[in-house]
Amino acid sequence: MSAPADQPRRADAPTDAPTDALADAPTDALADVLADVLAGTAAWPAAHVAAAVVGPRGPVATIGATDRPFRLASVTKPLAALACLVAVEEGTLDLDGPAGPHGPDGVTVRHLLAHAGGYGFDTDVLQPPGRTRIYSNTGFDALADHLAERAGMPAADYVAAAVFEPLALRATDLRDGSLAHGAWSTVDDLARVAVELLRPTLVHPDTLAEATRAQFPGLDGVLPGFGRQAPNDWGLGFELRDHKAPHWTGAANSPGTFGHFGGSGTCLWVDPVVDHALVVLTDEAFGPWAAAAWPALSDAVLAALRQAAGR
Repeated sequence: MSAPADQPRRADAPTDAPTDALADAPTDALADVLADVLAGTAAWPAAHVAAAVVGPRGPVATIGATDRPFRLASVTKPLAALACLVAVEEGTLDLDGPAGPHGPDGVTVRHLLAHAGGYGFDTDVLQPPGRTRIYSNTGFDALADHLAERAGMPAADYVAAAVFEPLALRATDLRDGSLAHGAWSTVDDLARVAVELLRPTLVHPDTLAEATRAQFPGLDGVLPGFGRQAPNDWGLGFELRDHKAPHWTGAANSPGTFGHFGGSGTCLWVDPVVDHALVVLTDEAFGPWAAAAWPALSDAVLAALRQAAGR
């Protein structure tokens, strides 16, 4: 792609910057990393790219139009998962209770969030729950129906009230109402989500810790775009890096890294070891370019963070 018109820039320095070394990483160096990897390379064919490296207090480096809305596709799912975790804490949902009358026998909210409910990718039930990890948009549609029934409001309205409003995601919306792939957002808004995933406020830290641990561990399955994984461990709405190979995060990302990518060329990961996150939004559909470019960018960002910390 040609070099973006928006030049890489330093993020505004927070007034309450944390004391850990990685959070104090020089933003100029990180902006240079983003520019070197993104700008003017054939590996990034998108017409528009925006990205941010995010620490516990917010972005530490950005590139591109961070206020430009992009279609998130399946990066919608972590937003929906956060709303479901809020619903669990307030008693609207029961993680291990039946997830509505229309799913396979024994399917629970936990199954649906963890892609273990037995639904196909975009089809109805293929098998009983808990046997295989089948990445499923239909399972999230079933989850939305169950949430709407339990909350007494459309699921999209619940997500907005539980997540978008308290995190001040003013440019984020579910345009077609789908909890599986319907959201549009900006890097600015997703940086707020990344901060929430680094320092949770909507739910108790223990709840988020449970959501980012393997659910029904050991299930094999296909990670879309990257082939069969054994195991294909998943959290509650969050894909887990673990030791998967190939993978869309970097080789240097810790096994505890979690997040999601979308078919619209979008990704968000959080690495608790370096206490930072990466948000990338594009308008180029996922393909071989992303499978090569995202890990390279991730490794470059991690190297810059560790160099800044003297590690």
